[in-house]
Amino acid sequence: MLEVLDNLPHDLVYSPDQVSPWMEVWIEKVNGSSQVCEVYKPLQDPLVSRCSEIVGMNEENPSLREKLSFAAKGLVSKVFPKPRRAWLPTGCLKLLDTLHQTLPSMSLIASDFSYLPDVSIPGDRAPLVSSKKDGKTLDHPNYLDAQGDADIFFPTDFLLLEQIDHHCSGFSKDQMKRGAFKPVKSRRTIILDSAAFMEEFGMPLKTRTKDGYNPLLDDFRNTKFYLSVPTHNKK
Repeated sequence: MLEVLDNLPHDLVYSPDQVSPWMEVWIEKVNGSSQVCEVYKPLQDPLVSRCSEIVGMNEENPSLREKLSFAAKGLVSKVFPKPRRAWLPTGCLKLLDTLHQTLPSMSLIASDFSYLPDVSIPGDRAPLVSSKKDGKTLDHPNYLDAQGDADIFFPTDFLLLEQIDHHCSGFSKDQMKRGAFKPVKSRRTIILDSAAFMEEFGMPLKTRTKDGYNPLLDDFRNTKFYLSVPTHNKK
């Protein structure tokens, strides 16, 4: 999957401060006009709720340190409330669900952007939204401004991708708390910078130019590779 993840749908969640519960962000038209606005509702979509659990937004049975941290945030939020926004890769979760159900012994190679420059839209894992007009690219500061012909793509959190991959393969954080024995994962995974991947599996000596520049290693520094293969461990 080369540059597949950055185009998959994401869901936006919102919290008015540092401690309030996360809410789903819905888009509704303003008085029947073409303009739209955000509406905040309690988490109710099963896919959004499941993705937020994988991310660790709603940790159950927190440790003493986490409880103290939460209490401190509660005090700070009353004086300096800071809204939080996060984009959840629900499309990725749904895709990996389907792949693991259909091809449980698959080998997966994915490459995408690990970060995007000049993103002005707020929120964790926020997208870059841009349009082209007269040959010039215009970046939008608000995703609501982009309707119809905008290009919307998201950075990939590769550590989160790894968590989702393990989760969809049947491994979850809850298994770590059930017994004394360490649960065995059914996938072997690795995350590599593109340059490291090309040095390992490509032929960089044949792409080096006379002045030392090597497009195979020097270009696309904001991309990574994710490799996931099955192990011999089965349920």
